[in-house]
Amino acid sequence: MITKETIEKVLDTARIEEVVGDFVDLKKRGTSLIGNCPFHNEKTPSFHVSVAKGIYKCFGCGAGGDSLKFVMELEKYSYPEAIRYLADKYNVPIEEVQRSPAQLAAQDKRESLYVLSAWAGKYFKEQLWTTEVGQSIGLSYFKERGYREEIIKKFDLGYSPDQWTIMSDAAVAAGFHKDYLKEIGLSIERDDGSIYDRFRGRVMFPIHNLTGRIIGYGGRTLKTEKSVPKYVNSPESEIYHKSDVLYGLNFAKKAIMDKDTCYLVEGYADVISMHQAGVENVVSSSGTSLTTGQIRLIARFTKNVVILYDGDAAGIKASLRGTDMLLEEGLNVKVLLFPDGNDPDSYVQKYGSTAFKDYIDKHQEDFIFYKTSILLKDTGGDPIKRAEVIRDVVQSIALIPDEIKVSVFIQQCSRLLDIEERVLLTELNKMRLQKAKAQEKKEQAAPRPSFGDGPPMDMPPADFFLTESERTEIGLPPAEAVQVITAEILQEREIVRILLNYGAEMATWEGDGDVPVAPLLLSALDDVTFEDKPSAFIVDVFKKKAEDFEIPEAKFFFSHEDKDVQDLAITCVSTPYELSPNWNDDKRKIYVTLEREHLKELTIQAVYRIKKRKVEREMIKVQEELKAGGSEADMDILISKYQKLKEAEKLLGTFLGNIVVK
Repeated sequence: MITKETIEKVLDTARIEEVVGDFVDLKKRGTSLIGNCPFHNEKTPSFHVSVAKGIYKCFGCGAGGDSLKFVMELEKYSYPEAIRYLADKYNVPIEEVQRSPAQLAAQDKRESLYVLSAWAGKYFKEQLWTTEVGQSIGLSYFKERGYREEIIKKFDLGYSPDQWTIMSDAAVAAGFHKDYLKEIGLSIERDDGSIYDRFRGRVMFPIHNLTGRIIGYGGRTLKTEKSVPKYVNSPESEIYHKSDVLYGLNFAKKAIMDKDTCYLVEGYADVISMHQAGVENVVSSSGTSLTTGQIRLIARFTKNVVILYDGDAAGIKASLRGTDMLLEEGLNVKVLLFPDGNDPDSYVQKYGSTAFKDYIDKHQEDFIFYKTSILLKDTGGDPIKRAEVIRDVVQSIALIPDEIKVSVFIQQCSRLLDIEERVLLTELNKMRLQKAKAQEKKEQAAPRPSFGDGPPMDMPPADFFLTESERTEIGLPPAEAVQVITAEILQEREIVRILLNYGAEMATWEGDGDVPVAPLLLSALDDVTFEDKPSAFIVDVFKKKAEDFEIPEAKFFFSHEDKDVQDLAITCVSTPYELSPNWNDDKRKIYVTLEREHLKELTIQAVYRIKKRKVEREMIKVQEELKAGGSEADMDILISKYQKLKEAEKLLGTFLGNIVVK
């Protein structure tokens, strides 16, 4: 178990802009950094990183937290995994206390799979570098491909011996359960329950996730028999989802952001050869069809993609569909075709690094124009085929969300296709209309969303009144899990917002002005009970700290174990807005007062509002009791209580500037 001191040191050392910057391309805007949110699909950045506060917040999907939560949410790490990742990133030594047998037995299964996958990577490397067979077969193969030793080590390349159970036996002897070996695909089970090695007799290409942990493998055979598949890949597992992984991205992400371009190739060898040639902003889809998940991974780091094709015309046409997906996600797509049937790997080996870099710099072509020219070659003057090509090209243009780019492509394709712009625009609008209608039908048929997008005040959404079976049928959570955000809860959260943002500010309007806002605000609310659980928790922490003359910092709550407390604290200190530097200067004479300049009014009104709302609720209770009737003495007491509440309500209303009081 990691010690508390280590955890605190890791959290103090981690820099939010560096942790998030490893996964998201951030651009400076004022005092914040912004980028496309990695937690939901968006084309306009709504993801903000505050360096000063050490937090991130997406104003699109609501995700927010600190460095630790970011790693946990994005990589699906457990708390200890995330701490270890950050500790490794910042070279913080991890101190652990001895774990009990029960804690060891309860070790997270997901972490066990990672550990096993890392062990296998070490095993394959040792076989490559330290055994006679590995050196004579595996290492010789890599060196014959022209790979230098530092590149072989950088990509953790290895060798799996050509024996049926040698790796599986070694793993079991090392203490790994055979069920885990099967689950991540290192071993295959026979009918009798025994297991054997999946990758025997192959050179090994480990597949890493964004944080550099091994999650899967690709194994290439060195045999020439046609009955033996050239490549064998790890199956899907709890830690490996091939549709959300790009080979080499862990090595390429920084270079992609620096160059603002991503080269997309087909295989492992292409990625490795390009790295050796000095071109590191390259990834591979590992021979699979490009997926939306992979495209969104690229979009985190750049909007510019160059697809490197070999000379296989049939393969190029098959991949055009996947390229349309890139356009639909708002990426700028170029293509590059290598001559004479070469691919990136063979071109580097044949002509060298300098010629390779020069070629890819000079021969990129915009995808739309490339697609137009390559499809036109097959029409052979046939008007029917030509019409199909025109529709195909317009279909690709219709996917582009940027209207300026659409206009430019329509103009230039009009000339390439020798057809009027008006005709192309008509066809484009027809396609867009069909797509919009299809989307509308899909939305109408989809289940209604769960509460959270509905009314923010006292009235719950209509689906709140559905039966449990009806809720389950349309995919909604149980009714008891739905919290209705009442006016009282919003007012309570406003109190929390003031405490977190201005709790340590001095209440200059009070006495000598040496009393902070937090104790002043808390004393005014001493008789108020908070209904909202996360708000009540934060207020309670402030009260306990106040007893020791302390005021907790907002970051104290950012890594709290209660997710609701985390989310509330992050939301309270985050804002998507920032005052322009062009304002509040002597040149333009435009002055905007800041919220903290009206702290007295903000604080007093927050107190009066929450007290007035509580009084109104109490009045409703008294009215209900009066309606129920009772003895004359009880009724007199209730009437007297109601009158006092009415007077308090009227007084609070006057302070708040209300014109009409019920």
